[in-house]
Amino acid sequence: MTASPEKKSYKSFLEEDGGRKGIFKWILSTDHKRIGLLYLYSMMAWFIIGVTLGLLMKLELIAPGETLMGPQSYNATFTVHGVIMIFLIVIPGLPAVFGNFMLPIQIGARDVAFPRLNLLSWYIYVLGSILVIASLFGNGAPDTGWTFYAPYSFRTGTNMLPAALGAFVLGFSSILTGLNFIVTIHRMRAPGMTWLKMPLFPWTLYGTAWIQLLATPIVGITLLMVAGERILNIGFFDPAKGGDPILYQHLFWIYSHPAVYIMILPAMGAVSEIIPTFARKTIFGYRAIVISTLAIAFVGYFVWGHHMFTAGMSGTALFAFSILTFLVAIPSAVKVFNWIATMHKGSIFTEVPFQWAASFIFVFMVGGLTGLVLGALATNVHVHDTHFVVAHFHFIVFGGTGFAFFGALHYWFPKIFGRMYDRSWAQTGWIFFFLGFLTLYGPMFYLGIKGMPRRYFDYLEEFHGGNIISSLGALVMVTGFVIILINLVKSARHGEKAPANPWGGTNLEWRIPSPPPVENFEEIPVIDKATYKFD
Repeated sequence: MTASPEKKSYKSFLEEDGGRKGIFKWILSTDHKRIGLLYLYSMMAWFIIGVTLGLLMKLELIAPGETLMGPQSYNATFTVHGVIMIFLIVIPGLPAVFGNFMLPIQIGARDVAFPRLNLLSWYIYVLGSILVIASLFGNGAPDTGWTFYAPYSFRTGTNMLPAALGAFVLGFSSILTGLNFIVTIHRMRAPGMTWLKMPLFPWTLYGTAWIQLLATPIVGITLLMVAGERILNIGFFDPAKGGDPILYQHLFWIYSHPAVYIMILPAMGAVSEIIPTFARKTIFGYRAIVISTLAIAFVGYFVWGHHMFTAGMSGTALFAFSILTFLVAIPSAVKVFNWIATMHKGSIFTEVPFQWAASFIFVFMVGGLTGLVLGALATNVHVHDTHFVVAHFHFIVFGGTGFAFFGALHYWFPKIFGRMYDRSWAQTGWIFFFLGFLTLYGPMFYLGIKGMPRRYFDYLEEFHGGNIISSLGALVMVTGFVIILINLVKSARHGEKAPANPWGGTNLEWRIPSPPPVENFEEIPVIDKATYKFD
């Protein structure tokens, strides 16, 4: 099958230098595992910046009136925070980090199909990041919001263009990663690994890859049209030149709602790996989860209009998009049912990864149910563009994807670094993060129902109480993040050495040493019926 985990004659990928020294053995490496770590380190640096900007916004909103910044600075902070968190972290997050690292190992391959293309995608990611940072200098940071809505995007005098071009360049990284994963899954699965023997995390990466490949070009073209509007005065979206600003919204959300599933599908895949391991059961309804994954990826292309219920669409379009929004909730509910059914009567032991996964299910359910409020025409009109939308968005995008990301990081950390983290500090960080998250975003539902608009740097006195609670929650959550980060960084260097299979997992990554060898397997494994059975 594979080399014995106890055999020490292998060379870890962390020890391999490829004839290069220093940083060059990383930035010139085509090893999928090192590229995954390059993404991880890059994203963590951006995440620290994005979280800092978000905290500054919440401290501004801790009281009415100007506290830390004026309206222009707030809009710029809001825009850069959104661009960093969405385009640099959440969209590429799980696929780029854990997809790169774990996908070849889980399907029994030595690497991805196109290793050099994989490294190129990281360089493109870095280039897009530099362009986003360049927007902070010169005429001032962009102030359009992360959506770059027309007509603001071509009328503002700030540095909007570098940020938009940065998002455009990042799209190429996403497309190349998706293409690489599709070919890898089709062509490089181990002998005997049929489609319905493939682990669920690769399945979700597969669905995500098709979205990356088909939907990303749309937002790329849209951002180029904005650039043409600004530079060449072509009237795509400017009503004064015969353009239509509503056209921009359609084009942007045709991509950006499927992008939500780029964010959440790999998160669901990670949770589908963690829960069976710590429940000591095989996943309940494997085929149902696979079908629901593909259904989410497919139906997700057709629901963009629910972002535009107040934009002036026809009644027929409103009803169609509302119905489709409710339909896409069905496969998501199937997954939640299967996760809970997997835990039912299982021999659960609550290690830190399981706690992250369980909290993911909770925040995802809250986000999903409040999404139905936004999908219903009557209620959407009342809470559209309020803090209710901000709360729902963060429960899905940050709560869902973020909790799954940290769950996956704690789950695969021993495998990646060959070290165990301090479990008591890891649990303390999770408690602070989870409670802080609920305290930060929970009050926003109330504020939105009361009528507080989003994207405002000031508010009426009646919203003061909810904003105090929310701002204090931000401080608690950031405290949890700091604890988690320090614990993992310290443990990666000085933690107790990890065994090959610390959690009792059954997938292929747990059958090779920790950290993995350079080419993953001494011999390509052959999959049989007993491969994924618990001992």
